[in-house]
Amino acid sequence: MTVYLDANATTQVDGRVVDLVLRYMTLEYGNAGSRTHDMGLTAQRAVASARSQVAKVVDCQQDEVIFTSGATEANNIAILGLAPEGERSNRRHIVATSIEHKAVLEPLERLASQGFEVDLVAPDASGRVDPAAIIGKLRPDTLLVSVMAANNETGVIQAIDAICTGMADHPAYLHVDAAQAFGKLLSLVRHHRIDLMSISGHKIFAPKGVGALITRRRGYRRPPLTPLIVGGGQERGLRPGTLPVPLVAGLGLAAELAVQENTQRRLACQTYRSHVLAGLAPLNPIIHGEPDNTLPHVLNVALPGLDSEAVMVAWRGLLEVSNGSACTSASYDPSHVLVAMGLPEDQIRGALRLSWSHLTEAVDWQEAVSRVRDLLLH
Repeated sequence: MTVYLDANATTQVDGRVVDLVLRYMTLEYGNAGSRTHDMGLTAQRAVASARSQVAKVVDCQQDEVIFTSGATEANNIAILGLAPEGERSNRRHIVATSIEHKAVLEPLERLASQGFEVDLVAPDASGRVDPAAIIGKLRPDTLLVSVMAANNETGVIQAIDAICTGMADHPAYLHVDAAQAFGKLLSLVRHHRIDLMSISGHKIFAPKGVGALITRRRGYRRPPLTPLIVGGGQERGLRPGTLPVPLVAGLGLAAELAVQENTQRRLACQTYRSHVLAGLAPLNPIIHGEPDNTLPHVLNVALPGLDSEAVMVAWRGLLEVSNGSACTSASYDPSHVLVAMGLPEDQIRGALRLSWSHLTEAVDWQEAVSRVRDLLLH
């Protein structure tokens, strides 16, 4: 049996979520924009319920939840959607980190090509960005600060609370890419200084193709976002188009379950982590990232003397792991995250990301170690 250890790329859909999604695909398949019949009203209620379920996870108002196709789209709306406000107010400075997901870095590159000034703050060797370094970059013309909650490659958790505190008296908008933290790090995503937050369904056992952007008000004022596409006016005009009601309903239920089962899931992942570390111990793995400040279901390691591609080939049919972000898996460029951490070239080349969930099966680590040792003998 092959064991899937790439949950940071995507999770399986929870069976309870599958049942709900299928119901809205096959039985109650109305359009949430239809107001003249019961099928449409049923769809509207499903969307409203999901909006409430997501809002409760992050402690925001229901109308501050904007459904999207996922975190990538949410990141783009948050970053590119603020650009007109920056131009209007002559605030064209942005602060982010050099370990952000490409869905943040590439929109920032576009703004830089349009005259915005982007400061990227590097992490230390543990993968953690010093919040004081972020705050130290703030200027009167800073429009936006964008910092991920937890890194998708290393699992390292960033000091969002400290950044929120440091920005308390600054008008810049704070955006947090919470794709890996939503439904997992509950207190972190509930800080009210976070203006904009991107979330993804398929990281929490919901279907692919759905996520949300949280647009938290300051008093009565919403973040001044300009939509990237127009037509239809859905989602307060920020994300027009017919809502995928089955996917939205699935995200809502998955979000609710993530809160209800948060403690049990975390403990299961911590236990599994101890098994992974014990299983890999004979290979003397080098761990990337601060172990005590990492998501309990992620481990980024290098196995001395081995290239990650060779290890993945050796584990084929036994373990499914990755050597970086799924969004850049077609590229053989070194991980920008590990490069930013200043790790040696051989460790970067040998880096493997193992990520699991509370549902992951046990691994035959004796066989896994044996296969890797065979590589060392050749």
